[in-house]
Amino acid sequence: MAENSTNFNQKNTRLSNNGKKSGKKISGKIGSSGTPKMSFLNIIAIVILVFLLLGGLYSQYSSKSTNTTATSLSSIAQDVQKGKVTSLDVQGDKIIAVYVDKSVMTTQKEADSSITESLSRLGVSSAVLASTTITIESPSGFWYVVGEIAPFLVPLIFLAIFIWMISRQVRGAGMQAISFGQSKARITLPNDTKQKVTFKDVAGAKEAKQELLEIVDFLKNPKKFIDIGAEIPKGVILMGAPGTGKTLLARAVAGEANVAFFSISGSEFVEMFVGVGASRVRDLFKMAKDASPSIVFVDEIDAVGRARGSGMGGGNDEREQTLNQILVEMDGFEPNEKVIVMAATNRPDVLDPALLRPGRFDRRVVIDLPDRADREEILGIHSSKKQRAEDVNMKIVAERTPGFSGADLASLMNEAAILAARENRTKIGQFDLMRSIEKVMLGPERRSHVLSVKEKEITAYHEAGHAIISSVLPYSDPVHKISIISRGRAAGYTLKLPFEERRLQSRREFLDDIAVSLGGYVAERMIFGDMTTGASNDLQVATALARDMVTRYGMSEKIGPVALESAQGKVLFGMGVSDREYSEKVAAEIDSEVSRIMMDARALAEKTLGEHKNAFDAVAKRLVETETIEREEYELLIASQGIIVKKKEGSLPVSG
Repeated sequence: MAENSTNFNQKNTRLSNNGKKSGKKISGKIGSSGTPKMSFLNIIAIVILVFLLLGGLYSQYSSKSTNTTATSLSSIAQDVQKGKVTSLDVQGDKIIAVYVDKSVMTTQKEADSSITESLSRLGVSSAVLASTTITIESPSGFWYVVGEIAPFLVPLIFLAIFIWMISRQVRGAGMQAISFGQSKARITLPNDTKQKVTFKDVAGAKEAKQELLEIVDFLKNPKKFIDIGAEIPKGVILMGAPGTGKTLLARAVAGEANVAFFSISGSEFVEMFVGVGASRVRDLFKMAKDASPSIVFVDEIDAVGRARGSGMGGGNDEREQTLNQILVEMDGFEPNEKVIVMAATNRPDVLDPALLRPGRFDRRVVIDLPDRADREEILGIHSSKKQRAEDVNMKIVAERTPGFSGADLASLMNEAAILAARENRTKIGQFDLMRSIEKVMLGPERRSHVLSVKEKEITAYHEAGHAIISSVLPYSDPVHKISIISRGRAAGYTLKLPFEERRLQSRREFLDDIAVSLGGYVAERMIFGDMTTGASNDLQVATALARDMVTRYGMSEKIGPVALESAQGKVLFGMGVSDREYSEKVAAEIDSEVSRIMMDARALAEKTLGEHKNAFDAVAKRLVETETIEREEYELLIASQGIIVKKKEGSLPVSG
């Protein structure tokens, strides 16, 4: 029960899980030809291996007569005279004697006489010499010379190869040092049909598309603008929440205009060496000019474009040098008429003012979270390549996903496909989509997390408290589902969705939302006379909302219409640090107002549950039995207890 009440408005979204994503980045050194480079240690290992192999082959070759035995010439002469020798093989000054028993003896002959003369002087008769086979080999020719010099020449050759490979590695390292300052931008050429994206592939964001169509028109027909004296903006910055499709829109502009697209992340400019980032910026714009007309897209530009002079890193750090070079390239000494720079960020408040001035990023395109119609269109795009069952209704899915970004909807469709495949079905059904919505928002079901009978009862009354208060209070949203099945970090949850999406929220709606958040806390105290840790997240959400009402929205009569805190504070050692610009007296008044709002909401929740005790008990008991109650069953249940069911404007209310 880390979170038990969920209000999915666009201004105030409450979830019960902290989703974490992780990924692994695999990198490797790739040469200019696209093949992996061998490291220096690998080369040394290969050379040593070749030396050992050649040494083994040579030793095997040189020891092919290892079964021979050296002896004296006089001994061989005596054996010849006795008839023990069958043949003599003379190879230069070397004599090889083959005996009757197949043994082999070797010796050296006299250099100034022939073999027959030497044997005759040693007492071998002419008759014995005549009966002995004597073969004389006179080694000569190319292979003899090679065999003689190979033991000396081959090591020298491999030593020369080894030195050449080392020098090549040194030259390669030098080239890498030279290319260290080159741009690492990824290039998408106009004729690359596989990666080409157009506005047809981007659903929603109608106003953003209209703004960007002017950029497309300029890149296609620049003469129309030049003749009238108009200048197209040099820079376009896309601002919006994460997952709203900023990068996709930038690629779609290049695809529609059919121009080269250079994409790079802001963090890829920054290195530990000062000047590398600026060098990469110069190289990037040089490539873009050579390929003009073109688009340069810098994703997450806040990584390098933060406001200067903040005291972080000094005045000459690498990030500021890189930012200075970007400013000069965009609107400096050399105007670029056919290179348009696009950037994306979800933190426009931290960007340097010089980056946003006219002449640089002077056109700002805000991309909002999609509304219901846009979500339905986005779901259609993401489901176009998936097998869907006949009962799939994307309109219902779009109605149940307010506050979802395009990335969330893509994840929703993917999770639905995974759920269907896990159950060995070939098509995605509506039931899969409904389950995937809850999985994306809250996490997977934890069926193994079995609650005890007492915990199950506490959770049921906790969720029933949220639901009853939300159904009774006039400015809260209607309940669509209640469940006490654990998901993520929540032991149970209550799903509330508005009839229509709202851009603005009133003070009365905030007060009712706080009372609904305290419904579980009040229910536990009322039924069990005790409190559990299940209401911890509810209290955090309610307290934060009450503080925002006082310090940001001016909704406190005592404090008045004063904005005392900004939407985002600084971060120090991983903890939020706000810039407090008010006195200790005002801080005490703020704490007093927040406490008053929370106590009033608690009193309202206690009064509501006390007046509808029968409906409260009925919903809790049904939850204990079924664990999940859908909207239709829930509305029939509370209507039978006398609670008027909320209906959309124009429809008749239903009462029990």
